[in-house]
Amino acid sequence: MRAISLYAACAAAAFILVRAHEAAAATPVDIALVLLDDVSGSINADEYKLQKEGYLAAFNDPRVIEAIGSGPVGAIAVTFEEFAGAGQVASVVDWTVIRDAAGAKAFGERVHDAPRSAWGHTAIGDGITLALQSLASSGVEPTRRVIDIAGDGTNNAGRPVEEARDEAARDGVTINGLAIANESNVPWLQAHTHPPGGLDNYYREHVTAGETSFVLIVHDYNSFGEAIVRKLVSEIAATRPRQGGGVGLG
Repeated sequence: MRAISLYAACAAAAFILVRAHEAAAATPVDIALVLLDDVSGSINADEYKLQKEGYLAAFNDPRVIEAIGSGPVGAIAVTFEEFAGAGQVASVVDWTVIRDAAGAKAFGERVHDAPRSAWGHTAIGDGITLALQSLASSGVEPTRRVIDIAGDGTNNAGRPVEEARDEAARDGVTINGLAIANESNVPWLQAHTHPPGGLDNYYREHVTAGETSFVLIVHDYNSFGEAIVRKLVSEIAATRPRQGGGVGLG
């Protein structure tokens, strides 16, 4: 019995040391940010290209670089993920700690150059679920945790989005939205991308979480890059974007 007790004590001590090492090894950052991008079938190849170009431009924008360096730590952790239909979720660019312009540029290039992961329906709830899992295993110690969703339609597959949103809220994770008012003459697509009250209102009522959460809306993909810049600056600096500049705020 004494040998067993000694073994148990040693095992417990080893476990404590491992956890202490993990805690000590966690990199402090001002924010852990999941960029969660809609790649459902309603987004065609040209629109997807504009999305990617928007992310590349944003991570080379002086306003974003300044925001990254303005926090108490002066560093952020960010990952890029995509979602389409049920189960069609993917981590495209792994967690990256960014401290300066060179790091931001490199991350933007990796996002831009990564191939599209899927086509399909729009499972926002599945995307949020993946984002929460990623935040739980980020390996960083953030002051804030934020999921940044960009999409052009309502949840129509997979896990109920409200269920995933509520899980994020319980865990203290903020969810912000960039609603893309995708224009189309196809009736079913119009119903998907223009729900009653508008897509920005849908995001506000069903997707976003947290007291400081917000929704931006853009009416064409040419405005996507500027919207991403405003969104990133606000998220990194923990402020709410102001109206103006041709991009709507919900």
